[in-house]
Amino acid sequence: MVMIENTLKKLQIDKNVPIVVAVSGGPDSMALLSLLEKKFDNIICAHVNHNTGRIGQNEEEEFVKEYCKNKGHIFESMIIEKYDKSNFHNQAHHMRYKFFEMLLKKYNSSYLFTAHHGDDLMETMLFRMMRGTTLKALHGFSKITKKKDYYIVRPLLEYTKAELLNYNIKNNIPYCIDSSNEKEVYTRNRIRKNILPFIKSENKNVHLKFLALSEELEDVENYIEKEVKKEIKVRYNHNILSLKDWHTVDTLIKKRIIQTVLGMLYENQNKLESIHVNQIIDLTFKQSGVKIDLPGNYIVRKEYNTIIFENNKTEADYKIELVSNTELPNGHRIKFVTEEESDSNYVCRLNKNDIVMPLIVRTKKKQDYMEVKGLNGSKKIKEIFINSKIPVHERKLYPIVTDSTGKIVWLPGVKKSKFDKTKEEKYDIILRYY
Repeated sequence: MVMIENTLKKLQIDKNVPIVVAVSGGPDSMALLSLLEKKFDNIICAHVNHNTGRIGQNEEEEFVKEYCKNKGHIFESMIIEKYDKSNFHNQAHHMRYKFFEMLLKKYNSSYLFTAHHGDDLMETMLFRMMRGTTLKALHGFSKITKKKDYYIVRPLLEYTKAELLNYNIKNNIPYCIDSSNEKEVYTRNRIRKNILPFIKSENKNVHLKFLALSEELEDVENYIEKEVKKEIKVRYNHNILSLKDWHTVDTLIKKRIIQTVLGMLYENQNKLESIHVNQIIDLTFKQSGVKIDLPGNYIVRKEYNTIIFENNKTEADYKIELVSNTELPNGHRIKFVTEEESDSNYVCRLNKNDIVMPLIVRTKKKQDYMEVKGLNGSKKIKEIFINSKIPVHERKLYPIVTDSTGKIVWLPGVKKSKFDKTKEEKYDIILRYY
């Protein structure tokens, strides 16, 4: 089988490098194992007993174990003890890959080989198309997938199931048959038994057409991802999405930006549906102050020319004594510094003779006001927030610095009070807001 060489050449793996091979004992994985034996000397066979009560599962494990013993391969196995009532296939997939990743670390390997072939790719693409999916998921899977610490390598995608069976017969490669693949209770099995034979009868090399489409979709997806990353970099920071020139962004990129942001917020994206993405897209065109609720206590709010993603569980009240470097609940900090050239609203200079120490940082109270520097009189904090266009969601946690008597001496980054000193005046405290 010449075409497997192309995939291996891309990786340039030395023959002595340890590789982990997922081996069920079926014809596909045994064909893969046979091919890899000709290329590598350090093979770890990883077998998973799914423990579904199917006849022959224990025998398959013994078969693979005995084969490895005869060939000199390392054999590792696991049994899935139990499943909960949620999706069986998703659970099995998750537990398999946790096992594989454990072995990769154990044997200091960077390569996991699986026996996915052309029929598997067609089946996956058709299944996802029928169920409804995204462009990203529609491409199925790749010959080489780069994970954080390893590669998943699928060198058999250019072959059909029949070609692998013929290879086994021709080369006397033993294998087991999984009887559950014949049950039509699963949608994937019905695709495998009824749809694939029909489209193959129209074109015996149709699997290569699917592979070409899959690779083109992957190229398109990679391009889209690059464009989205560019936009995210300049638009998104601290749960705030800028809508500057939003009208110039392509609709597809807008959706991907929202999907990416939600991916950062949610560990489990199963709670989200396309309707939530569309609701947020619609929100970007609404007036300021409009909000929508998302699963998991998130609120998405339009504020001026931004979209704010806010966790409704966030603690809204705090009162903290300022120390040398104080971390604030809004993700910022206030630090006592000895020198500072800036005279912006992010810096405050105070004289201890004018105030009562220690300094306190807290959230806003209902009737708060501050005697503003340069203004002959006071102004409500609420009005300052509105005039300075501080988003509503930020006002809940926005830091207000007072002395111990409650006098507001600084609104960091926004306004200074009459107690602030210029660089030419006498002061013994410098505060910096980061």
